[in-house]
Amino acid sequence: MFGGFYFGGDPDGDPALWRGFIGSEPLLVAPSFFPALNAAGIAWGFVSGAEPPSVRYVLEQRLGLLDPPRIAMGEAPDKPDPTGFLRLAERLLAEGAGTGLGAASPPVAYLGDTVADVLTVQRARQVCPHQRFLSFAVAPPHLQGPEHRVARHAYEERLRQAGADRILPATASVLGSLEALLAEA
Repeated sequence: MFGGFYFGGDPDGDPALWRGFIGSEPLLVAPSFFPALNAAGIAWGFVSGAEPPSVRYVLEQRLGLLDPPRIAMGEAPDKPDPTGFLRLAERLLAEGAGTGLGAASPPVAYLGDTVADVLTVQRARQVCPHQRFLSFAVAPPHLQGPEHRVARHAYEERLRQAGADRILPATASVLGSLEALLAEA
């Protein structure tokens, strides 16, 4: 029942035919975010707790990305288990820097909007202590409006208490924050 309303079509079928709520759900990122990461020479991918059809639809139909690197629900243990994050980081480092995880590799940043996302980075640090991991957190889209200021601040405090390195006002500010954190090192 939920799938019918959410997807508005066959979840395993052609996402271009979906007419459900998934098409109007607020997104954490804008399509312009990815060309900015590419221009800065930053490799990127997705670790999502959403089901593969949802991830595929959002990435391909809503954001216009063609088969981006991703790990979706069921492809790795659920967050905050870091397995999917570490697997994707290893892949991106091998493709980009020609290295694996470790002290000689560039930092790996994770941008998320849940406490589980922040805890995923904390646990990745335990599994791979010689790799530098950065945790960026942003309040989810439904808390972004000025009418949600109090709830947003409370949510951001929970992200901070979970161990986020930096709380961002918006996803688009990750580039400036990444540069600032790397300069501090």
